[in-house]
Amino acid sequence: MRHKKNLSKLGMPTDQRVALVRNQVSKLFEHGYINTTLPRAKAVQSEAEKLITRARKGDLASIRQCARRLPTKQSLRALLRNVAPALVDKNQGGYTQIAKIKYRRGDGALIVRLSLTDYGS
Repeated sequence: MRHKKNLSKLGMPTDQRVALVRNQVSKLFEHGYINTTLPRAKAVQSEAEKLITRARKGDLASIRQCARRLPTKQSLRALLRNVAPALVDKNQGGYTQIAKIKYRRGDGALIVRLSLTDYGS
């Protein structure tokens, strides 16, 4: 039975899916936005929201939990120094937004832009 199974498998093995989501979350924190397909954006959005909520606490345990989930020191540094302070005034959740851009020419997949809200402003 599939009760309470909300994870999308994205058509790939677990290790590849985890690596994809980790890398896209990393790029989201470094650049402020990413362009990707809708199912991937939803998976990345879920992980990014959890990491930002943890990073907003700012204690050592939260920083270590964020470091465990991010692949590079640059992405952790971007999260802790740029993203979390910019979103500290925001209520719990709602740190990212998805905007539709276009349909991909080859296969017709919907391409969306996942961006951080109130980031850089």
